[in-house]
Formats: sequence, C-alpha cells, structure tokens
Amino acid sequence: MGNVLVHEMVPTHEVLGEKDVKELLERFNVTVAQLPIIFDSDPAISGLEAKIGDVVKITRRSPVIGTSYAFRVVTEL
Repeated sequence: MGNVLVHEMVPTHEVLGEKDVKELLERFNVTVAQLPIIFDSDPAISGLEAKIGDVVKITRRSPVIGTSYAFRVVTEL
C-alpha cells in the first residue's frame, strides 16, 4: 500500500503560523475553541508535526467550485 498522503483525493493540509491564525480568528470573529476539530492521530496530518492547539488549513480543489478552504484545530483523541 502506498502513501495515502500523496493520493490525488487527499486535500492539502498545512499548519498555520500565529499571525495567520490571528487574522483568521479576527476575520471570522471566532475563537480557536469554536473551530471544528481534527484529531492528532488523523493520517492526513501525521507528517505535519502538528501539536495540540495548532490550526490546520485544508485546501480542496474542485473543477466545479474551484478552491475551498477549511480550518481545523488539532486536538487529542
């Protein structure tokens, strides 16, 4: 079995820096606690070295709707 993270159906995941997180929270007027979660054991973030509390940006590309973004906060299972 190959690396699932490089499969074309797996969207891009990246850990946001502090500045980007601050801008995100201000733009949408939310707190980190209000963001959806992603577990630290999720295979899609295994190579990111994400820590509990980090915010992950997920970039999905579609020929129909273009590019969309989702944001998740890393938490323990």
